[in-house]
Amino acid sequence: MRMTVERLERLGEALHRAELDSGLAVLVLPKPGFTKRYATFATRYGSIDRRFRTPDGEELEVPDGIAHFLEHQMFAKEYGDAFDRFSALGASANAYTSYTTTTYLFSSASRFEEAFDLLLDFVQEPYFTRAGVEKERGIIEQELRMYEDSPEWRLFQQLRECLFVRHPFRIDIGGTVESIRRIDEALLLRCYRTFYHPSNMVVSVVGDVQPEAVVAQVEASLARHGGYARRGAVERLFEPEPEGVSAPRAEARMAVARPLFALGFKERPGEVRGAALVRREILTAIVLDAAAGKGSPLYARLYEAGLIDAGFAAQYLGEATFGMAAFSGQTDDPDRLLKELQEGLFEFAARGVEEADFERARNRIYGEAVAQFDSPEAVAHELNHAHFLGVPLDAAFEVLETITPEEATARARELLRAEAAAVSIVRPA
Repeated sequence: MRMTVERLERLGEALHRAELDSGLAVLVLPKPGFTKRYATFATRYGSIDRRFRTPDGEELEVPDGIAHFLEHQMFAKEYGDAFDRFSALGASANAYTSYTTTTYLFSSASRFEEAFDLLLDFVQEPYFTRAGVEKERGIIEQELRMYEDSPEWRLFQQLRECLFVRHPFRIDIGGTVESIRRIDEALLLRCYRTFYHPSNMVVSVVGDVQPEAVVAQVEASLARHGGYARRGAVERLFEPEPEGVSAPRAEARMAVARPLFALGFKERPGEVRGAALVRREILTAIVLDAAAGKGSPLYARLYEAGLIDAGFAAQYLGEATFGMAAFSGQTDDPDRLLKELQEGLFEFAARGVEEADFERARNRIYGEAVAQFDSPEAVAHELNHAHFLGVPLDAAFEVLETITPEEATARARELLRAEAAAVSIVRPA
């Protein structure tokens, strides 16, 4: 085991990092005096990992939604529901699956060591039975059908399906009712053994804790479960994604009072990793704010014309192998908004990002990045994100201090391309 301390001078923090012999990373950021302590146990395994090659060379393709199904199933134990045990300890537990990761977490103000042991143990103890899997399948089917009845979900699901041709980002994280019916206990266990190995995982703890004690507790838990030999990486396999979109437009009719609108732009196919991905994320945030944020001329023009309201917003979702920017909100005239918004965005990209807009957006993002370090939850999830990207915890600050308006202009022109755009609309039934 090797332990190091990284001094985050900009923030006045110290990150303690241990790499165990099993390959597991343990990250601890002490917050003396904080009442709440927050811990996560995360694996680099998400919904897009549907086709992969295991470290022993076997190639597998699994049904959509299996990572999310596995997350649900992990709380079912021989003794009952792990949630009940967290509650008995006064801890609040949860879990979530994203496109690229699965994370188990809890927060507590007391009995932290007991709850931490429970987190470490239950993630290492799969308990899959036919009856349990069938029960969970029914719960997830209900969840998926509930999403299908949501206009907001339909809006963005249509958008992803329009923008992406082959990449599994176009599939909902939970999969489909049809795909989850192909999942059984044997397949869940196969995916568990592939992705829930310490070499593919990270433990992060934030709060008033002693780093050495946290690491010792993790090592003891791994030893109780037989120990692990370090292992090679899982190779993710993706079909080549075309440059163009699958369809330029999709519409649906649902029970909404006003039409819902989303205009999306797809990243060029390819992989962007590490520090380059952090840089892309921050430049994109600046571009979206300058292009159509609440302080932009385009936002003011659309608002004064009655085409958008205060709920209109721009967002970006991107990882190493995919990315999508979306401008969305309610509008009484989706077709006119599409025309005016596209024209405004393309004019903005041609003109470039002005220095005043650049500085305003950069300062806002910098302030938000600093503020999140007062939240144990935000810090823990940022620890996981930085670890899986392979960058320092304060990598964003380095980018914010070195980027230029010229880079933001180049980013705007790279992202806001007519051939990479699609629109999704949900109209009243």
